Amino acid sequence: MTTFIEPIRRSFPADKFSTIDSNLHRYSVDEGPVQERIKPAVVLWPESIHDVQLAMSIAHAHDAPVVTRGAGTGVSGGAHATQGCIVLCLDKMNKILELNPADEIARVEAGVINADLNAAAAAHGLMYAPDPASYKTSTIGGNIATNAGGLRCAKYGVTRDAVLALDVVLADGSLIHIGHRTVKGVAGYDLTGLFVGSEGTLGVIVGATVRLRYLPVETRTVAAFFPDIRSAAAGVQAIAAKRVQPAILELLDEGTLKQLDEQQGSTLRARGACLLLVQTDGHGASVEEQIIREALTVLGADITRETSTEAEALVELRRHSRGAEVETVIRVGEDVAVPKSRLGEYIEELERIADQREIGLKVVAHAGDGNLHPTFWVPSTSTRLVPQLDAALDESVRVGLALGGTITGEHGIGQYKVRWLPWEQSEDVIDIQRRIKEVLDPKGLLNPGKVLPERAAVASAA
Repeated sequence: MTTFIEPIRRSFPADKFSTIDSNLHRYSVDEGPVQERIKPAVVLWPESIHDVQLAMSIAHAHDAPVVTRGAGTGVSGGAHATQGCIVLCLDKMNKILELNPADEIARVEAGVINADLNAAAAAHGLMYAPDPASYKTSTIGGNIATNAGGLRCAKYGVTRDAVLALDVVLADGSLIHIGHRTVKGVAGYDLTGLFVGSEGTLGVIVGATVRLRYLPVETRTVAAFFPDIRSAAAGVQAIAAKRVQPAILELLDEGTLKQLDEQQGSTLRARGACLLLVQTDGHGASVEEQIIREALTVLGADITRETSTEAEALVELRRHSRGAEVETVIRVGEDVAVPKSRLGEYIEELERIADQREIGLKVVAHAGDGNLHPTFWVPSTSTRLVPQLDAALDESVRVGLALGGTITGEHGIGQYKVRWLPWEQSEDVIDIQRRIKEVLDPKGLLNPGKVLPERAAVASAA
């Protein structure tokens, strides 16, 4: 039933919603794997908190499911439409409401682009530290909904570490403000932390107060090429043993270097079989760089310190080192995180899985915090091997969990990873989360089918 369409027509001007088939198709999915493409009943573009409250009140009155989205850059299917739903797209709520250099905070609407906030902060010698690969297009609200990560996670943490307060519209249309403007604040339960990473299942995040960091006065970038991935993984541990904290510490394996060379015209593979890309920042950048260079040289790395132009090019190559091969291969990728000390061991297991199943593998990793993005692939002409891809993915997740890891480091559960949550969390723990959702969303209208599996699914997976 779509009895909510007429109240939407009466309540919103024509340019704020659409039932045109092309728009329904466009806003039916994000960038995650599509298991079944379902078109929403309507797409709605609110421009204010009042608009969101009105939309949620209509949805609540008519039992209409609501899927909230920003730019749609998520890769776990968290913004895939569900049957008969309203897609609530917040990208027009894009105002920076306050930028306070003295308190080092910013207040923003949910649709503000990550890069735009960074540009505004930079004018005051500040930065918004979380920097997912999609930072040029992804929204702050979307980053908060998935607790997005990025290259600078090694030093500055993930999105949760930057969020101080949230404005949230609940399922019945009521508005709450949670959190604080201060960096420290422990009054009551941490509801702000609960909503960060909740992927639109507990409420609609319409605004945020976020912490800003000092824009580094200097950065130094080191490219350390190794003969194999094992020695590169040892390099990660060598840096940790020196108690130096890089801002960026990324690992790119041989398959990734070859792919980048083919697509970007670079010559990375000629310099080594595996790359550790390390960036230090701040007043101690040069000192930390020297310590890192010495530690990696002992391990046999071929090391260069890049010029500013070369460094930026390398960092940008790393940001775009996933997913460009979709036209020539069939692939599946993941977002497993393991304890940093198990990084090399996990990569060896990934190689074993790929070899046994006769499929391709490439690995990029936020090595500074143990978050890996392995991609299994087969040529598009080898469709007989496609079943091996999903089997390899399942095995890689189980192996990661066995090493003390988690099924997602920064991309969220969404729709695609729901089946794996019972592998990591017990039925009791999942049920506690389900009961929390029932308190905030008793009708189950907010992003149904995402994040938490149904009770039957949990039982069968146990």
